[in-house]
Amino acid sequence: MKGYCLRCFLVLGLLLIISFANKTILAQGIGSFRGVVTDSSNGEALAFANVYIEELSTGASSDTRGYFVITSLPANKTYRAIISYLGYRSKTVTFTIQSNKVTHIEIELSSASVELGVVQKIGQRVVEKNATDIGLQRISMRELESLPKGVETDIFRSLQYMPGVQTTGDVSAKFFVRGGASNQNLILLDKIPIYNPFHAIGLFSVIDPEMINNVEFFKGGFTAEYGGRLSSVLSINSKDGNQNRFAGNFSSSFLTAKALIEGPIPYGSFIISGRKSYSADILKKFLNDKNVPAEFYDLAFKVSFSNPNLIEGSKISAQGFFSHDDILNPSPFIEDYTLENNAFGFRWFQVGDVPLFFEIGVSVSTFDGELIPKFSGVRPKKNELSDVGLEMDFTYIFDSKDEIALGLHIHDIQTKLFLENSLGSTHDVGGKGTQISFYTKYKLLRYESLGIDIGNRFNLTRLKGSESAEYMFEPRISLTYRLHPLVALKAAAGLYQQEITTLSDDNELLSVFEPWFITPEYIEPARAVHYTAGIDYDMTETMKFSLESYYKKINSLPLLNEEKLFPNDPDLVSGEGESYGVEAQYCWLNQWVSFTLSYSRSWAYKILNGRRYYPKYDQRNSGSVLLELNLGKGWKVSSIWNYNSGLPFTKKAGFYDYASFTDYYSPWYTSFNSQPDPIFASKNLGRLPDYHRLDLSISKKIDLSFFSVEINASVINVYDRENIFYFNKDTGERVNMLPMIPTATIKVEL
Repeated sequence: MKGYCLRCFLVLGLLLIISFANKTILAQGIGSFRGVVTDSSNGEALAFANVYIEELSTGASSDTRGYFVITSLPANKTYRAIISYLGYRSKTVTFTIQSNKVTHIEIELSSASVELGVVQKIGQRVVEKNATDIGLQRISMRELESLPKGVETDIFRSLQYMPGVQTTGDVSAKFFVRGGASNQNLILLDKIPIYNPFHAIGLFSVIDPEMINNVEFFKGGFTAEYGGRLSSVLSINSKDGNQNRFAGNFSSSFLTAKALIEGPIPYGSFIISGRKSYSADILKKFLNDKNVPAEFYDLAFKVSFSNPNLIEGSKISAQGFFSHDDILNPSPFIEDYTLENNAFGFRWFQVGDVPLFFEIGVSVSTFDGELIPKFSGVRPKKNELSDVGLEMDFTYIFDSKDEIALGLHIHDIQTKLFLENSLGSTHDVGGKGTQISFYTKYKLLRYESLGIDIGNRFNLTRLKGSESAEYMFEPRISLTYRLHPLVALKAAAGLYQQEITTLSDDNELLSVFEPWFITPEYIEPARAVHYTAGIDYDMTETMKFSLESYYKKINSLPLLNEEKLFPNDPDLVSGEGESYGVEAQYCWLNQWVSFTLSYSRSWAYKILNGRRYYPKYDQRNSGSVLLELNLGKGWKVSSIWNYNSGLPFTKKAGFYDYASFTDYYSPWYTSFNSQPDPIFASKNLGRLPDYHRLDLSISKKIDLSFFSVEINASVINVYDRENIFYFNKDTGERVNMLPMIPTATIKVEL
């Protein structure tokens, strides 16, 4: 390991020397073109917009903030750039490059009212041929709006249609990525970690989609700037708010009512969004008509400020997020739950005169959860978590187009987990510690057909346990090689570790909340290695095919000790995990039609106490077909058909009789009842029947004089497929998932 890390350092150092040597040569007679792409109606950043320079047949895509940079442009010349974004009118700008200067332009795109034959789509071509983005899915706010809504739009449920993402059914919005557990997914809201991102027994996300600007979802092989999780990263970037005028909207579904208000402030903008449940009737459909006494709310705000007279090229933002859930059963024999998330953050983003970007962020994220047993006989649980973070990230773009990035991340984490043992004694299995990580990476982008992202994450301290040098380094590499202008080969590999986990029971079909705590000292932190390879084929400007394969191995995987007999026995034991598979996706996209076909073939295993078994989310085959039609005049239609092969479950092998004494004063041979008790076969060797479901949605937007109304009608499970959820182990009763459900939402926007 030490030798491997030393080689990584040598490669990074060599690349730095080459880049600085070339900088003095390349700097003669060249300049850079930089800008930010926004929506002309509200000033919101347009992430992933295309910027294409006609004369040089080169270009770039805007990042999550709408920024783009194109370096190494011959100076003292005038160029034309085409800026395009799906759903917006393309725009052409003319600019002049000066020697050793950065030309900055603010670009506003106007939304296109799509009528057949009116809007011409131009500039949509491959502009970043060497982008190192294997395993990365990007979702813009326009794409979020067009996703099938179901009961209402939910980003977590939308992820479940992507290849490589597994779910255990309709009931839960929890997702499992490429064979990893749900607690191995890092959820970031404006770079702030959210630890319990679910409402209503895990049925919906706590993040209101009305607040979302764009999403980056890394299914594996993510680069060195991300750490702390083994499987995936979901990075959600919120809107800044309307910079041009005061606006707002109100919407209502069968489940919630929500409102949003936004508007300008001096040199900036603000946005506030709130959502509250008002009826739990539709939730009964998710749980076989059983009552779900769930109430929840969430509230989010963000204030953004950018004053060029104060600090030129800067953007300062402050944001907050709050969510609360109560599950209060009227019966004294059923347990209650309370769950709460709070998050605050402050970020300063700065663009320099040279192609230098840096960002400093401070955040506080807390989670509180409690199980109140009442007279249910369930043991109580109480969980408290606080995460105070400081992050500094720097990116420099060389004239050669190469990039170097480095950052320092400090997180002070404290957890408390109060559990009651079999003797009724309460003890705290939590802990606290400070995690200091430093990362550096180099992106080799100077060659049009080759891109390499190589880096390392250094864990200077650990939250708990030994300070072994083995756990200090997390080297990672991602690369792209374009065989042909339309065909690219991609690969990634990396080492990842996770020092915080949840108390999760693999046998539970539905868990209301899983308490977080720092991995105890008696087991090592979990570590995973990722290997990913794939191919992208840009068939035409509107059609794309991608194929990816992956292998993931997890060591020191903390698992619940199912053989715990005595109070002093450990709650967790160390196991292993392994997963591998292949994923394919075909996309056809234009202004009026969006068609996506996805398929994945995968295997997942866990090893505990020498026994190898399938986890509850292991699926051999899964696929989806998504079709969206923009019919013009405000009409949109979408449908999605989803298929999954059967999930594993534990079969019954037989029964045995046991004696239940009812009268201790009678002779033993007349005082007991013989009752059958099930004997179970090996864990998760059975398979449930296959799952498939079709959802339809149609919406109409009506523009009136000073406001607009959007009405959406949806049907979940159109052909009323009886998809099994589970077999009741005691009675053998079959419990199904969602039946056919018609739903509707209405949204009024000012």
